[in-house]
Amino acid sequence: MSKIENRLAELGLELPPVPTPAANFLTCRRAGSLLFLSGQGPRTAGGKVSVGRLGRDCSVERGYADARQIGLQILATLKHVLGSLDGVERVVKIFGMVNAEPGFTDHPQVINGCSDLLVEVLGDKGRHARSAVGMSSLPAGMTVEIEAIVLVAEEY
Repeated sequence: MSKIENRLAELGLELPPVPTPAANFLTCRRAGSLLFLSGQGPRTAGGKVSVGRLGRDCSVERGYADARQIGLQILATLKHVLGSLDGVERVVKIFGMVNAEPGFTDHPQVINGCSDLLVEVLGDKGRHARSAVGMSSLPAGMTVEIEAIVLVAEEY
């Protein structure tokens, strides 16, 4: 078991199944030592997407939990692609999109769910640059969508 997988176990966290693309695109594309992960929405263990608009249907706490779930999905995708989470050299950037009402302004607090999870699991390797923005809608009505750019260790 890798160091990162041991850390997940210590935290009592399990990686979910890797999402499959909903259309003609890849969930992840490698370019040299960088991995570009397509945007993902929060899914339950049964694969159902969490839907709603922040500031109308959903609280910041629910958005945070959904963004945290996406963080686990990002880690699952990385493990699938690299074979081990120890291949992650550094999370470079995440781009978080929040399905929000026009007056909603707590986008960063929602995306903190993913940021906090990545740092909790990966330590300093999980610290990243990021954007957190509001959208008038997201695919399938999902609450949050997050994409990531990750630097891969040389030996991977």
